[in-house]
Amino acid sequence: MKLLVMAPDSSYRLMTFGFFLLLLSPIAAGDGSSTACRNDFPMVKVKKWVNGDEKEPLFGLNAAFGPILPEELKQAQRLPANFLEPATGCSPSSSKLPGSIALVLRGDCDYTTKARVAQEGGSAALVMINTEDGLPKMGCANITMLSIKIHVITVSKSAGLDLKKSITDGIQVELLIYSPNRPIVDYSVVFLWMMSVGTVVSATLWSDIVGSEEYYEPSNQLSPKESDSGANDDGILHITMGMHSCILSFILSKSKDFGQTTVKLPIVGKITILSLVVLIICLVFAIVWAATRKKSFSWIGQDILGIFMMISVLQLARLPNIKVATALLCCAFVYDIFWVFLSPYIFHDSVMVAVARGNNSGGESIPMLLRFPKLSDPYYGYNMIGYGDILFPGLLVTFSHRFDKAHGKSGANGYFLWLIIGYGSGLFFTYLSLYLMAGRGQPALLYLVPCTLGTCVLLGLKREELDLLWDHGDDSGQQRAPSPSTSDCT
Repeated sequence: MKLLVMAPDSSYRLMTFGFFLLLLSPIAAGDGSSTACRNDFPMVKVKKWVNGDEKEPLFGLNAAFGPILPEELKQAQRLPANFLEPATGCSPSSSKLPGSIALVLRGDCDYTTKARVAQEGGSAALVMINTEDGLPKMGCANITMLSIKIHVITVSKSAGLDLKKSITDGIQVELLIYSPNRPIVDYSVVFLWMMSVGTVVSATLWSDIVGSEEYYEPSNQLSPKESDSGANDDGILHITMGMHSCILSFILSKSKDFGQTTVKLPIVGKITILSLVVLIICLVFAIVWAATRKKSFSWIGQDILGIFMMISVLQLARLPNIKVATALLCCAFVYDIFWVFLSPYIFHDSVMVAVARGNNSGGESIPMLLRFPKLSDPYYGYNMIGYGDILFPGLLVTFSHRFDKAHGKSGANGYFLWLIIGYGSGLFFTYLSLYLMAGRGQPALLYLVPCTLGTCVLLGLKREELDLLWDHGDDSGQQRAPSPSTSDCT
């Protein structure tokens, strides 16, 4: 009787154990051959050879079904690539491509149907070419995805059309597909941090560097004052473009004699020879950048032009006090958060990220950002920061420097040094959050505004100078002598 009671219990436990083993078998296998549906779409790197010559690699997305791609280059296999017939890969009568990588165009049927057709033809992998901009994520359409045993990826329209043209022209194309892991932190972000902080510091100290503030009026007038040499500048054209004005003011700070000789040009009128020469150099630089803007090295010219432009803007646009700074930065704070985090729910994309990168499917647009290549990322790409993330906090930093000079402050007793530290810290927190959130675009002002404006307000409260900062004059060039009540900041 005792045995009869125990037998059903033992059978139940055995059946339950077997059932869980069956469920866990794909996970327990651990050999990368699981065909279960995954939730992620890892990046894929595709090395390409055309007639035996290695070309620039392509990049794509792995499908949520099929086996997992190898992470190491040595584990991947170099195979010939050919198009299925028909090119959409939806028909069971498609051509057989044993031991090769099948290429198909997006459309006419779901992803798993294309994968099964390629698999039945003996293909080792399937590369789907997107017919629209962007990279679609190939999710699991139905339970039949469990029967797919080949690697399935998608590549962009431009990369795929280049492949199609080469194969159509009878050129041999070979591909090697693998999915290397990205580093947790790309060390090149340090260089972008240095560029951003350096731009703010340079713009703030530019008047000290060139030895005079006369080239930049704090008012709305963009022309310089009469020169210290006493020469009459009436009728002479003064150009205040970013790169041109920075170079010209730096040269003139070394020797005023360079800017004395003038020449009269048709339509333009009188202009100094030095200004004309610098203008020609700047125009040539800008034209060369525009002609090579799609090259891999174009970021250098873009950053140089952007840095000069921001130095010029931060010299011309000046905040009178932190009352204006608070209104401006708080509005920018909310604006940045909305267009980065909330706009995807309305426009199906982060508008701020798209604008900053210069994305525009309808044509050309100017990317409003500094960028630096990701040196340790196998998928390349760039670390980026928008101009607004430098200009808005930079306005407050430049104000703090002028405030320190007007009240005889310097070093740790002033505000400039602490705001630079705050700006650098804000950028650090921005990049930290970027990596913690798996590369999702971050509104930098979310971190920069508290670290700069917050630092200024807290220091003002601690030093009992907040009223002075809040109601400071328009800084029209008249500096106030330091008083005993404001010179002691400890």
